[in-house]
Amino acid sequence: MDPLSELVGSVRFTGGLFLDAYFTAPWCVTSQITAEDCRPFMAAPAQIIAYHVVIEGRLLLALQDGDGCLEVNAGEIVLLPRNDNHTLASAPGLQAVSADELIKPAPEGGLARIVHGGGGEATHLVCGFLGSEQVRNPLISTLPPVLKLGVRQATSRDWIEASVRFAARALTEGRFASSEVICRVSELLFVEAVRAYAATLPEDQSGWLRGVRDPYVGRALALLHSRPNEPWTAETIAREVGLSRSAFNDRFAALIGLAPIRYLTLWRLQLAREKLREGRATIAQIAHAVGYESEVAFNRAFKREFGQPPARWRRAQSAG
Repeated sequence: MDPLSELVGSVRFTGGLFLDAYFTAPWCVTSQITAEDCRPFMAAPAQIIAYHVVIEGRLLLALQDGDGCLEVNAGEIVLLPRNDNHTLASAPGLQAVSADELIKPAPEGGLARIVHGGGGEATHLVCGFLGSEQVRNPLISTLPPVLKLGVRQATSRDWIEASVRFAARALTEGRFASSEVICRVSELLFVEAVRAYAATLPEDQSGWLRGVRDPYVGRALALLHSRPNEPWTAETIAREVGLSRSAFNDRFAALIGLAPIRYLTLWRLQLAREKLREGRATIAQIAHAVGYESEVAFNRAFKREFGQPPARWRRAQSAG
């Protein structure tokens, strides 16, 4: 498995298809995936990545707060890493209606459906999502609001094409596509779209996505994100990825902009804040879960980073 796939896998996404949509021109809808759309697959996710697979025809996508339109054609997938509110349309300048108002539940527990439009050129798409209980992830925050992927240009195009065809055939036959397959293909679509975007970045640009592309630093990031509570040192991480300590430190700092242990500290504290917001675990339990041997050490690190100890920070969040 490559580092990017490992890193995405460490986020523990759940994926699914929730809508089968048929439009005929002219048409225009506003769209944003809700927690209710995800309910058949998981409890309300903290983070949602939306995507649309265009099976037939074409559409224009515009962000509600953005400028211009992105054309998406049959065989292309468009992903919205932060699930921004957006408009899908057959042409620019049309009056939009809410997609939620058009959704009809499918008989016998299949996918919900939309059939809408003026009878002209047809567009068929299926809409899916990746959801995670993780509130914040550095990968998501570094991506643009929209990613477009052409299936035939993807590294794993054969697997993606076969999976999308399987899902489309299951839908046309009135069956709900296997959630396990769709979860896997949803994750793969996201990995391919991120990989395609990362390939467009300048070679001399530092930052998180450059680090993911590097076989050593990307592997290290995957380890730290999937196993943050292990007693990592610079030496043990370097050994895991197959570099000397000094070579690894230099490489990590050059690409990420932080020393590896500093990065790990910030990641642990970010995870701790999420757990504090949830309000269920004790401070000691949270300290252990994110890799601190003692509550005292955790309190000290948290206060140094955020200006107050975790218990007071949690109370302030609850009061707000």
